[in-house]
Amino acid sequence: MKEKIIIFDTTLRDGEQSLQSSLKTKDKVKIAIALDKMNIDIIEAGFPISSPGDFKSVQEICKNIKNSKICSLARCLEKDIKIAAKAMSKLENFRIHLFLGTSKLHIESKLKKNFKEIQNMAINSIKIAKKYTNDIEFSCEDAGRTNINELCQMVEILIKHGVKTINIPDTVGYTLPNEFKKIISTLYKRVSNIDKAIISVHCHNDLGMAVGNSISAIQAGARQIEGTITGIGERAGNAALEEIIMAIKTRKKLLNFYTNIKHKKIYNTSKTISKICKLSIPINKPIIGINSFSHSSGIHQDGIIKNRKNYEIISPKDIGLKKIKFNLTSRSGRAAVKYRMKEMGYSKKNYNLNKLYKKFLKLADKKGQIFDYDLESLAFIKKKYIKKKYFKLKKLKIYYKIPGKTKILLKILCGNKIKKINIKTKNGQINGIYTALNKITKLNIILKKFKIKYKQKNKNIFCQVNIIVQYKNKNFYETKLDIDIINTSIKAIINIFNNIWISKKLKKINKI
Repeated sequence: MKEKIIIFDTTLRDGEQSLQSSLKTKDKVKIAIALDKMNIDIIEAGFPISSPGDFKSVQEICKNIKNSKICSLARCLEKDIKIAAKAMSKLENFRIHLFLGTSKLHIESKLKKNFKEIQNMAINSIKIAKKYTNDIEFSCEDAGRTNINELCQMVEILIKHGVKTINIPDTVGYTLPNEFKKIISTLYKRVSNIDKAIISVHCHNDLGMAVGNSISAIQAGARQIEGTITGIGERAGNAALEEIIMAIKTRKKLLNFYTNIKHKKIYNTSKTISKICKLSIPINKPIIGINSFSHSSGIHQDGIIKNRKNYEIISPKDIGLKKIKFNLTSRSGRAAVKYRMKEMGYSKKNYNLNKLYKKFLKLADKKGQIFDYDLESLAFIKKKYIKKKYFKLKKLKIYYKIPGKTKILLKILCGNKIKKINIKTKNGQINGIYTALNKITKLNIILKKFKIKYKQKNKNIFCQVNIIVQYKNKNFYETKLDIDIINTSIKAIINIFNNIWISKKLKKINKI
């Protein structure tokens, strides 16, 4: 029979500690709601004694969460415990999470005490916490480097005094999976009352072992895993919960565990946290990185088209993604080009695959990545006699009135007609040009990305503009390099408008 693994999320506590600035209360509530919808079992909402802002955030989170249990961190000090309980007082059920260093290094150099004094501190704090709740978790900080005899002794005493969850943290990410597994196994062998508590683990990623250590721990008997979405946290971060959750799901026959997580909420939850925390997700991040379900190799693309299991052990739908992504490059084969054309609605009768593929390889060698509108242009422009440049810049004049206000005169050749527009803007020249072009073309694009980089070439400084716009749920990309930022930007935007116009025209001609 499968056993449940409890998922304890500390994104709002340990995760926030890694950010350059504290999150606002409203942002913490948004993250908590996303975690709640994902069905996280326990949300560690904060460390209320640390600041009035954290106290308020925990209070507000308690008002907005429907399913997850709320937990707050406290040192083994009476004032900490009282404040933690007060922050969660509106709830009928909540958890207080106590922690205290148990390794010789922490006891002697940080706490300036001996092991007996640490035991007494722990017992006293448990008695105080029990006045407010019966759900107490205790973390033996730096357990990974704690003498195993003393760790066993400490765990037994904690359980004897009513602690229901004992956390064994690898606080500094020091242990290896086989070592950590042995620590958990030893606790189960030597602690006589261990059946009366749940063993939890909280692993850090300093040596890149956090997920491996967490998995080895549940194999040894731990039934709660602590971590954060995307793995954010102190130093190198925590165990990435999405990786652990999907490992349990993907290797269910081997591990024989399950979680209550709503897997299809994983991707959107990670995106929400990434956006609020202003942390970009690495493209090669397991499970949620944009390359996790992207395929560039022609052999891989062909294998995926025939059977996704050839090169994917997880379906993107399992985490809330709808489509696989093929990066069309010079490494892609005919099968990928044909597949993408079919996805866009073109049948093999509409174009010649061999001719298209030859053109595709030439452009891919020159440009790098090929997009949908590139394929359409390669397949149809010559055949259908479509102009490559429908929109052309005829005149651009910028008038500076008063500081912060700009007037822009723009003339654009649209086919055979010149269209003129005057725009007044307070939001800068680029935004004014973008707004003016949108009005002239009536295409109503959405600017998704506008990024500027500066590059030095032959002692000159060049401006590189990278733009992504969305038109009718389709993304169009452009990169331009020039000395002047305004010229670079307008050339890039006009190129995108031309690509949109071509794409629209081709769809009409081919009746798609």
